[in-house]
Amino acid sequence: MGHKLLLLTSDNQRYRELLSSCHLPNLTLLGDEPASIYQADIWLAEPPLAAPLIGHAKNIKWMQSTHAGVDSLVKPRQRRDYQLTNVRGIFGPLMSEYLFGYLLAHQRHHHKYKTQQAEKIWLPANFKSLQGQRLLLLGTGNIAKHLAQTAKHFGMLVTGINRGAKPTKGFDEVDTLANLSQHLPQADAVASILPSTPFTRDALNAQTLSLMKQDVILFNLGRGDVLDLDALYQQLKSTPSQQTVLDVFNQEPLPQEHPIWSLDNVVITPHIAAPSFPEQVVEIFANNYHKLIKGEALSHEVNFERGY
Repeated sequence: MGHKLLLLTSDNQRYRELLSSCHLPNLTLLGDEPASIYQADIWLAEPPLAAPLIGHAKNIKWMQSTHAGVDSLVKPRQRRDYQLTNVRGIFGPLMSEYLFGYLLAHQRHHHKYKTQQAEKIWLPANFKSLQGQRLLLLGTGNIAKHLAQTAKHFGMLVTGINRGAKPTKGFDEVDTLANLSQHLPQADAVASILPSTPFTRDALNAQTLSLMKQDVILFNLGRGDVLDLDALYQQLKSTPSQQTVLDVFNQEPLPQEHPIWSLDNVVITPHIAAPSFPEQVVEIFANNYHKLIKGEALSHEVNFERGY
């Protein structure tokens, strides 16, 4: 039995080139015309592009997301009569480069020295080593495990937060989100890699943010709705010694009128911390396609109830 594939990505041509070299048996790549939405039984898609169209799909059996996050596809009123898989296991190295790039630049006063260079000022500043500092990771999945491993290379102490305080290799301590307030006051750096679920939304709110150290650096790298952005703005405005690096937001692009743009103790990046490259996505898709035609369980299946 043959399968028909619909591509819904921002770079369909690149995906076509990669898929054509995979020699996937009995798979027909459909064109970009609207009729393909009805004909395809397999979708390889970016969730924001797929979400408005999924209700019109007549034959869909499986969708491979090109992203890790599938928030737009697991909302309560979205259909759930198909298998949904995402991409995992490829973002850890990229996220580590991002987080530790900014963390080390902050610790070593890169911005200060660049400013001094422009003014031809020779003035060494004291800095804190990462050795012995505490990193609090909200999440203990694949990305968080890689971040924890990298942190260990720098001699950091790592605490993880997950659903059931399940002990996780690479972490010095693991606790539940319900006990977040106990760990925030001790953390020198905090990074959220949490998924978007009813349990995680606004986990970083006015009350929890107020518990952070005066010189903490906070990263939001998972989902925008884990963080109350307006509360963070007020927190950072009143505590300029705190630093924040934000890559994800509830609304993207971040509206130009939001006042957090103007704060000196904030770094804003346009959701680029760990992009999924087509080459990696196609490798995951091809492996799953071979499992599909063999009747095997697909890798990285999303639980619609949990949302990840």
